[in-house]
This record gives sequence, C-alpha cells and structure tokens, in this order.
Amino acid sequence: MGSKDAFFCTFCSLLLFCFSSKCLSSELDLPQTALVEVDASWEVSRKIPDTLFGLFFEEINHAGAGGIWAELVSNRSNSQFDKHSSWKLKNSVALRMEILCENCPAGGVGIYNPGFWGMNIEEGKTYNLVMYIRSLESVELTASLTCSDGMQNLASVSIQEIDPSNWTKIEMQLLAQGTCRTSRLELTSMKRGVIWFDQVSLMPSDTYKGHGFRKELIYMLLELRPQFLRFPGISHHDEVDTIIIEPFVKDVLDSLEFARGSAESTWGSVRSAMGHPERFPLKYVAIGNEDCGKEFYRGNYLKFYDAIRKAYPDIQMISNCDGSSRPLDHPADLYDFHVYTSAANLFIMKNKFDRTSRIGPKVFVSEYAVNEQRDAGKGSLLASLAEAAFLTGLEKNSDVVQMASYAPLFVNDNDSTWNPDAIVFNSWQQYGTPSYWVQTYFRESSGSVIHPITISSRYSDSLAASAITWQDSEDIFLRVKIVNFGPNAVNLTISSRGLQDGVNTAKSTVVPVESELPNAAEVMEAVLPPFSFTSFDLALDQYSKLVAEM
Repeated sequence: MGSKDAFFCTFCSLLLFCFSSKCLSSELDLPQTALVEVDASWEVSRKIPDTLFGLFFEEINHAGAGGIWAELVSNRSNSQFDKHSSWKLKNSVALRMEILCENCPAGGVGIYNPGFWGMNIEEGKTYNLVMYIRSLESVELTASLTCSDGMQNLASVSIQEIDPSNWTKIEMQLLAQGTCRTSRLELTSMKRGVIWFDQVSLMPSDTYKGHGFRKELIYMLLELRPQFLRFPGISHHDEVDTIIIEPFVKDVLDSLEFARGSAESTWGSVRSAMGHPERFPLKYVAIGNEDCGKEFYRGNYLKFYDAIRKAYPDIQMISNCDGSSRPLDHPADLYDFHVYTSAANLFIMKNKFDRTSRIGPKVFVSEYAVNEQRDAGKGSLLASLAEAAFLTGLEKNSDVVQMASYAPLFVNDNDSTWNPDAIVFNSWQQYGTPSYWVQTYFRESSGSVIHPITISSRYSDSLAASAITWQDSEDIFLRVKIVNFGPNAVNLTISSRGLQDGVNTAKSTVVPVESELPNAAEVMEAVLPPFSFTSFDLALDQYSKLVAEM
C-alpha cells in the first residue's frame, strides 16, 4: 500500500467485483442503448465557479490528533491523565515521575507513551523530541524509542546531570536504528528523585514542508486539487439565549481579527508574533452547523450577521437554513445543505437543484455522502456511483451551487466513529475509498466550462452525465462523465456539436468515429458496463483560446 497505482488498482478491483457478482443476474439481458448529445456551442456554455469542489475537515475519527497531524505522542499535555491516559506506568513510578529505587534495575524505571495505537518508527529516520521538565535536583534521564513490548530498542539518547529547577525546555533528536510499526516513547531514569514533565512532543523530521503534517495524507488531499477548506468554528451542540449572546459574538470577531486583522491590530499582532504576519484568506463564515431548527438560531444568527457584516463587509455569510425549496426569512450570501442518505436516493438527487431559484443566496453543499450501511459499509462502489451522479448534477447546477465537499474526510482505522469516509489510514498506511477516487474525476471541474447535455434512452432513469471543457498546462479537453446506475450494459453513442476546432486523437482517451447523425461534429461510441462510472476526454486543438476569453 502507499502508491497511487496500488490504490487505483484497488478501485478497479472493486469495479470488476461488482460486475462479476452483483450483475450476474443481468448477463442474459440484452444491452440497452443510449444517445448522449453535447452542445459545445459557446453561446450556451457557462463557466463553473472556481470554488466548486473543496474539502471539509473536522476532528472526527482521529482525523487530526493521531491522523493528519504528525505528532506521535498521545495526550502530550497530560490533560487527560486518568485510567484511559496514554501515559502508562513502567515499574513503580507516576507521571509526577518519582523514582523510588536506590539501586534501579538496568535500563532504569520510568514511563512510556504508545502514541495513537502504536508509533510508526522507521529505520534511518530522525525524530525530534521536545519536552519541558522540572526537578528540585539534578536530573539524569534517558529517552528511548522501543517496540511495543519494550524488548527492541530502536533509538536512545540521554541527558546527564542537568539542573532544571525551573521549567526547562529539552530538545533532542533520535535516529532510528530499526523499524517497528507499534513503537512507544520511553522516559526512564536510574537516579532517585522526582521529575515533572509537560508538553512532551515527538515528531518525525520529514513532515510536509516542515509544518507538522503527515506527508502521505497531505499528498492525497492535494490529488483532489481542492479549491477551499471548511473547518468547524465554536460549537455544534450548545445553544445560548439571544439575550446573552454578545460575548460569543465578540469572541468570533476576535477570532476573525486573529485571522484577518493587520499585524498591528490586537489579535493580528498575536498571529504575527506566532510567525504568520500575513493575513489568512478567510472569505466565508458559516453561522452555526445544522442549527436552523433550534429555538434561538434566528435571533443569534442576526446578531452574528450584523456584527460580522459591519466589521468585514467582504466576508460571505452562510445560513444553516435550507433555501433550496423556499426563500430564506433572513439575509445570507449562501445557505448550507447537508445530505446523508441511501445510494438510490442520492442518485435521484442529481436533479435536486434543477428547480431551485436562481435569485438570492447560493448553495453550499458542505456535507454529502451515501451513509446507509447496506449501501456504503466502510466504502463501496455503489455509494461512489451515486455520489458521482450527484456531483454531475452539482456541475450542471453550478450557476446556483457555489461550493461542495464530501464528509467525513478521514478515518483512523482504529477509531471508526463514522463510516464511510474518503481516506482510511493507520500509523503507517493509507488508502482512498471508492468515494475518494470518484472525486479525483471531478478535480478539473472547478473553473472549467459546463456544456448542455441530453440523454436519449428508455434506460435514461439509470443514467447520469455531464460535459465540461477543461484545460491543463498544455491542452484543452472536452470531458464527458457518465454513470450507469443500473444492472444492464449500455451501448453508448456520444454526439458533440458546436466544437470550433479539430480533435487531437493522440491525446484523447476516446477516438471519434464517422457520424451518420445530423449536425454532429464528433461522434464517439463505447459500452458502459453495469453499475459503472466512465469518463471520456477528447483533446481539442484550439479551443483553449475561447476558454481563456470566457
């Protein structure tokens, strides 16, 4: 595991498994036929918002601590020191580490931290240990990385005769001499006395750009080419009466000043002192999360809305109330829409926003997924097909749908609080579920051009499709994506008209055939397997000039 190709092969295997099991009952059925017509004429095309597809990150399933954050020590601040604490006793000691022995055994006594279900320590890599210690006497201390049974010592470094009468920051590097996927950090001593520890941190030296994130997980996010990042704000479950909401409003304004204020402002100066003088590009604020039905929501919403609008008139504010079927009764730039449902229902919802008013706030589909367990499990092809169909509908309705993100993003395989998720990982492995890989086929959609598309088939209720023109650093492509959500194969003909230039067949994933259809500039033919997602790219010669002018 670990390579992109390996993950893609996993996705292919899932696809083939569906064909060989779920679809056996249809092998004797005759294939259906379908005609997909794309109108690539410039007059009827429309630019998709640059922000259409992005990411939603929340601390669930150990997505952050024990996940994307590369910190190896669990509970490094000792704030959870109880029977479930990650700090474990080794011999007769406590975390207020009192060494009681006069003649301690070889190797000393002390404490250990197993991290998040074991630390992944790899031979040849360096790990940075930072901690604060305090003692009334001089200290002799050894920090070691050992395998989970404590028998294999992978790295060790010692501190001799230091005098930390005040809190003293200790920084050390440990070079691993072996590999163990379930390692632990040990802090031991052979000298009688008391040592206090705080903020014990162990980080790999090779994090993403030195920022403290696991590189392999960040790379998987970058593969999606996200155009925005959504993350929680203050609280999800609490509710406050509007008459006492003002302190919370001030707290939010202070937080916004920390992110957006100048380096000379009260909170902006704090940000600058922390090493980030540049302002963060915070452009949106969602007021609440799934709170529309709560008693005080509308009153509180207006308090936040008015205060933020006055201080930051450019920030776009997002309401929790669904405006897709009826107008909102309060001001908003966007409204939040969440959907967790069955595969069949999400497939039907590809048309959800077809009739939504184009006047008023835009739509932010900030959380979507197939989560019904019989359809999704821990990630399935069926779920991803329904999600792909739903996304084609968002593309086609992107004049009103401004942004969309899948949820949840991550799950540590040792803590599956919520299933399914896009990316599954443990301390040293990771893979994308089919829902993740489907999103990679929509990563070029943001900022591209959407074209009208029609499907003619008596089987059309089981099909979903979209057509975009997108551009990489060298070429321009017409991409047609099609979901076959039914048990029958489909003999497909794709007809495109309105293209201004010729086709570069060498760079296309499908080759046009001679057409007998009227007014069809290019015709492509293919067979769609049952329960499948297919993407076609037709490389165009000069169309990029027109895209650049849009």
